[in-house]
Amino acid sequence: MTTESLPAAARPRAHRARHFVRHYAEMVVAMLVGMMVLGPVEDLVWPGLTARADVGVLVMATNMAIGMGAWMRFRGHAWRGVAEMSASMYVPFLVLLVPFWAGAIGEHAMTAWGHVLMLPAMAAVMLLRPDEYAH
Repeated sequence: MTTESLPAAARPRAHRARHFVRHYAEMVVAMLVGMMVLGPVEDLVWPGLTARADVGVLVMATNMAIGMGAWMRFRGHAWRGVAEMSASMYVPFLVLLVPFWAGAIGEHAMTAWGHVLMLPAMAAVMLLRPDEYAH
């Protein structure tokens, strides 16, 4: 169904929803680019930095936050939005570090679940300020 076939009142809502979803996808791609570009740089600058899993996930979150933050600034977002979205990269890992350090979960579970939980955390940040992400 195209936007033109929708009733006039539904068109702006569909337009905003499409922009919201596109913006979300753009940020996920920017995170992946940040991870792929900055990962090799970090290995050159500080070999062995990510040898420990707990340090590794925080460095990875930083790489993703840098890529995503750069894209958000390019798209005209304020630093507050960048900081809020960057927090959504770290919070899942920070929560999972406690059971990891306690030995309740392993390295793989911490890494996998951190990445999985990051996606709804990003969506939650976006839903706090829908006008900012649906323009």
